[in-house]
Amino acid sequence: FRIMAGKVKWVTDIEKSVLINNFEKRGWIQVAENEDWNFYWMSVQTIRNVFSVETGYRLSDDQIVNHFPNHYELTRKDLMVKNIKRYRKELEKEGSPLAEKDENGKYIYLDFVPVTFMLPADYNLFVEEFRKNPSSTWIMKPCGKAQGKGIFLINKLSQIKKWSRDSKTSSFVSQSSKEAYVISLYINNPLLIGGKKFDLRLYVLVSTYRPLRCYMYKLGFCRFCTVKYTPSTSELDNMFVHLTNVAIQKHGDDYNHIHGGKWTVSNLRLYLESTRGKEVTNKLFDEIHWIIVQSLKAVAPVMNNDKHCFECYGYDIIIDDKLKPWLIEVNASPSLTSSTANDRILKYNLINDTLNIAVPNGEIPDCKLNKSPPKEVLGNYEVLYDEEMAQSDGTDRDLRGRPGQPTGVKGSRTRDSGKPVLTTWK
Repeated sequence: FRIMAGKVKWVTDIEKSVLINNFEKRGWIQVAENEDWNFYWMSVQTIRNVFSVETGYRLSDDQIVNHFPNHYELTRKDLMVKNIKRYRKELEKEGSPLAEKDENGKYIYLDFVPVTFMLPADYNLFVEEFRKNPSSTWIMKPCGKAQGKGIFLINKLSQIKKWSRDSKTSSFVSQSSKEAYVISLYINNPLLIGGKKFDLRLYVLVSTYRPLRCYMYKLGFCRFCTVKYTPSTSELDNMFVHLTNVAIQKHGDDYNHIHGGKWTVSNLRLYLESTRGKEVTNKLFDEIHWIIVQSLKAVAPVMNNDKHCFECYGYDIIIDDKLKPWLIEVNASPSLTSSTANDRILKYNLINDTLNIAVPNGEIPDCKLNKSPPKEVLGNYEVLYDEEMAQSDGTDRDLRGRPGQPTGVKGSRTRDSGKPVLTTWK
């Protein structure tokens, strides 16, 4: 999601044309104009240049950009896991009930990312974990790539062909020192619908990290594989079975160009309510919202909370057959290209609603103003978490005494037994 809003005074049509062409060459594409000011989509690379110390560029109060300077703390696979692990340890040190573990040493409330190691740095730790369960399957992903590029599955140490071991130092080194990988325990029991694996793409807008204020988009969707799922080791190389990325699935023989292998989140809810029950379905989505907020809280302390910034993230969530959600990754630039008619409508509305929150009433932005927009401009967004409101209501304070509770705006409830239960965030 790439946007820059700023006041522009056009002198002539020719000058306007030249300037727009110049923007496009820089990776900025004009979206809309309103009298004497314009919006521009901005790429992740351009954001780096804008906030680079070397350029010395400074944004004025009427300019906003759609990425935080170091968004990669959340959107790079390795840094996301690193920050979540740090967040857990900090909560443990504080004695927070959220960091409570079971008898096997697993987090009860913060176990929402698969066991993950960074390669080559954590190779020895990975081998130690692998040997505890040699029949397990692992998935390797390059840290800085998207759309399923460079991903492969392994179930034997010898299958990591792109990596080598230095016999002299007994340390793990990469043939390509430039590219780091993460290796995660593969979720080999995904929830299947029609025998096929799927994941959720959910959109989350963050207007500020300190205090944290984020919005959930109601119109997310499921992405299905084109080939029925099998845990068989003979199909480990078949990405049409394992990876839901449209960039991969669209090349499959069974890809449907009409529906694009996608379901709306509302359809998934209806399916789960009819097959598993409404209470179980509500609990699942509460847990998904819980995961999203905790992941944002994990990176909030290290995020450069520039007042000119906002960001729309694409969250990828996988649900296993026990209806436990897992956070797979977070995308800084979720695809805004449409593969179907419904896709086009959804993403058009997503862009429109995001702009309405970033720049309420279509007025010229002012970074000095409070970034809390009126409810009537939210469109298909709903407030997922507002730290200021939660603290004023005492929700965060109550949370420390009630492990596992999501910190919604209106707080939460417990059953008579005193056990915490997740409640719908509205």
